[in-house]
Order: sequence, then structure tokens, then C-alpha cells
Amino acid sequence: MHAPSKVELKVADEVWIAAALLHREHPRQSDFAVEEIVARAEAEGLTESLRPGVYVHVVQHCVANRPPNPGRYRMLFETSPGRRRLFRKGDTYHPAREGAKTTPHLQDLPNGYGGLLTWYRDWCSRASPSAPQADPLLSLFGSGRHLWADEHADVYVRRLREGWE
Repeated sequence: MHAPSKVELKVADEVWIAAALLHREHPRQSDFAVEEIVARAEAEGLTESLRPGVYVHVVQHCVANRPPNPGRYRMLFETSPGRRRLFRKGDTYHPAREGAKTTPHLQDLPNGYGGLLTWYRDWCSRASPSAPQADPLLSLFGSGRHLWADEHADVYVRRLREGWE
């Protein structure tokens, strides 16, 4: 546990720190429950007590692939309901979050946490190509082409519809 510094820590930055620490401490785990991130933020003790905004930032404000309401950060990515990981370049996100902050600024981090930004860059570069970063609908592109490989797609559909009344 680090002693809080004199930096006025933004709630979003506190959430990012907690998620980054979890990823660094548990490198084989791909994501974390919302409650785990909140608990890690509380355990780190970056503020006098856990601020009520931490939970809503983990659930909504920092989550790139959710509609902004009103926070529009892109610091976390929802992998499944109730599960989050740090956002990576290439992840899908809500269009209204375009250009939003993805990591804390170095000068906004408490003393002793700047190394997390370097760790994060390395972590992102080591991301597995099979990591869930692609849009699931776009990944279906071309998946049925073998069904009509020997005939034009329009002819295939017309043949399927024969006899429909």
C-alpha cells in the first residue's frame, strides 16, 4: 500500500491504477470482476477512503464499449457482463467515446505509479492476437462463403427460396 501523494487523483485514474495493478499482479488472468477492481482500488488506499464514484466508473464511466453516461473515458473494456480489463488499442468502443482518455497522464499519477504506464505499453504490445479485440460481428465476414462457392450468391438465395409461397 502506498501513501497517498499530494496529487489530486481523478476517480478514473484511480480505477485505471487498480485495474493495471490487478493485471500486473495476475498476468494469466484476462479480465476481472467489477467488484475485484473496486476492492483493489480500496486496498491500494490512494484516497482517505473509497470514493463512491469508483464503482460507477468501473461499471460505466470508464468502459469504452458502453455508451457514455456522462463519462466518456476509454480506460476499461467490458469483456462480458460484470467483467472488465484494461482497454487496448484496437478494441472496439462506442463512437461517442472517440478521442477520449485511455490512460492517466504521468503528471496526474501519485508518486511511485508512473512505472505503470511503461508496464501498460509493454502489456499492450504482448497482447495475444487471439485476445478479444475484434468486433464479433465483423469477424463473421465471409464465414458462409463456402455455402455458395459454386454459384452466385443471388442464385443461391433464389434457389433457397424456391417453393416459398
